[in-house]
Amino acid sequence: MTAVTTATSVPRPRQPGRSNRRRFLLPLGGLAVVAVFLGPYIVMLLDALRASKDVLRTPTTFWPRDWQFTTFNTVLSDTRFLNWLKTSVLVATTSTLIVVLVAVPAAYFTARHKFPGRIPFLFLVLVTQMFAPTSLVVGLYRQFFELSLVNTYLAIILTNSAFNLAFAVWILHGFFSAIPDEVEEAAHLDGCGRLGTLWRIMLPLTRPGLVTAVIFTFIAAWNEYVVALTLMQDDAKKPLTVGINSYVTGYEQNWDQLFAAAIIAIVPVVILFAVIEKHLVGGLTAGSIK
Repeated sequence: MTAVTTATSVPRPRQPGRSNRRRFLLPLGGLAVVAVFLGPYIVMLLDALRASKDVLRTPTTFWPRDWQFTTFNTVLSDTRFLNWLKTSVLVATTSTLIVVLVAVPAAYFTARHKFPGRIPFLFLVLVTQMFAPTSLVVGLYRQFFELSLVNTYLAIILTNSAFNLAFAVWILHGFFSAIPDEVEEAAHLDGCGRLGTLWRIMLPLTRPGLVTAVIFTFIAAWNEYVVALTLMQDDAKKPLTVGINSYVTGYEQNWDQLFAAAIIAIVPVVILFAVIEKHLVGGLTAGSIK
């Protein structure tokens, strides 16, 4: 017999220089990415705090020459701005509610029931995401004009709901599909009907996906511009995305108020994201695993 000796591989020691460089470069790269994303908002904030005549002055300065802290009070006391804010809140909230009420039963039924045409139906829902509002705005205007819905909140709400419904259905479909069949069967054995099972069992288990659908729908409706610009002609009914353009026209140049209004407009979305950020991250990661 011959003895066989096995050689054990010894891991190479890490080079301290490479580890130190990585420890230094990773945070530096992260700070660079943060600076790229936060840079425009910092510039907007500084321009909101400088006089309107200094915004376009050359040579420009990074810091305002004369700090002007009354711009935000001026914007918040503007009746037009308050009307635009009310419209944005109404449209975004109502559109999100409609999307959730339609997407939940649609996603639940397609995920838990095998019926003929289920896959083509899901792909048909997905195809609707291929059409941008810009390419459909002329047809939408003509359709709503024939229905006498131009210049109404209902037209914008229905359009936002339609364009965001597919995403909500697909993400909730993934969550409902990931729930084991035994959970639903146990609920039926305990006496729960279809609605009771959906409300008491399934929805709590899909809460991360539901939160993800809510935040994405709300942000999309809040930021929508093209359809609102086309369908809403009454200045008092315009949302923020369209209304704040009135601060800079051919007759008046209130750049400071425009930037202040833009900063205020992003605050509700930032607050909403900060409140449900944990659920949002969990929804994006867990919804892709079955």
